[in-house]
Amino acid sequence: MPLLWRTDFVKILWVEDEQRIVDDVIPFLEEENCTITHVLNSTEAISILEADRFDILLVDWMLPDRPGTELCREVQHRWQTPVIMLTAKSDEWHKVIALEIGADDYVSKPFGMRELLARMKAVLRRSGSMKQPNYELLQIHTLTIDIARHEVRKSGYLISLTPTEFELLVTLAKQPGRVYSRLQLISDTLGDSYFGFERTIDSHIRNLRHKIEDDPSQPRFIITVYGVGYKLGQVAG
Repeated sequence: MPLLWRTDFVKILWVEDEQRIVDDVIPFLEEENCTITHVLNSTEAISILEADRFDILLVDWMLPDRPGTELCREVQHRWQTPVIMLTAKSDEWHKVIALEIGADDYVSKPFGMRELLARMKAVLRRSGSMKQPNYELLQIHTLTIDIARHEVRKSGYLISLTPTEFELLVTLAKQPGRVYSRLQLISDTLGDSYFGFERTIDSHIRNLRHKIEDDPSQPRFIITVYGVGYKLGQVAG
C-alpha cells in the first residue's frame, strides 16, 4: 500500500503564474488531504515563508520576477523545505540543473495528477515529513485486523482475503466513518501507477462484503455513500 498522509493535512506552497494549471489540480490535491497556498511569484512566496511553515513547495521554473531555480536555492538555504520544480523544460540538462541547485524532484509539464501526488509522497517520505500512524492491530466490532500478520478474523474465525481486499479493508478501517472516493481507494490499494477503470474497486468491495458481512445485501461494515464512494460504518453491537 502506498505511503499516505492520514492524520493531518499536508501544507503546500505553490509558486506558479499559470492560473489554469493551479485551478485544475487544486481540487484533486484537496481530496488528498492537502491544503494549498498559491502565489504568483517568488516575492510573495518569500513573504509567506517568513510568516508560516510548509511541508513542501511546488515551484515553477519560469516565474515573473526571477527564475524558480533562484527561489529554490534560497528556500533550501533558509528553510530546508522540500521543493519540487515544475516546468515545461523536459530535457536532461534542465533536470540536472534543478537537482544540483537543491530541488528534491523535477516534474515536467504537462503532468498527471497522480504522478504529481506520487512524487510529493516520495519526497516527503525521503525527507521524513510523512505523517504515518503506527497501526498494528485494528478492532472494528467483531472484526480484528492484524496488519503485521496480514490476517483478518471475524468473531475469532480466520477470513481468507486477497491482498487487494486486505489493503482495501485496512484503508477503510484506519479511519472509520471517513468517506473515500473510488479514486482514493484505487490509489491506496492498487497503487498510483494503476490506470484502469475506477469501477474496478466496486468488484473488490462486493467480494469483500461477501466475506465479512453477515448479510452482504444489507452491509453494516462497508457502507456505500452514493455519488461519492465508500466508508467503514460505525457498527453497533
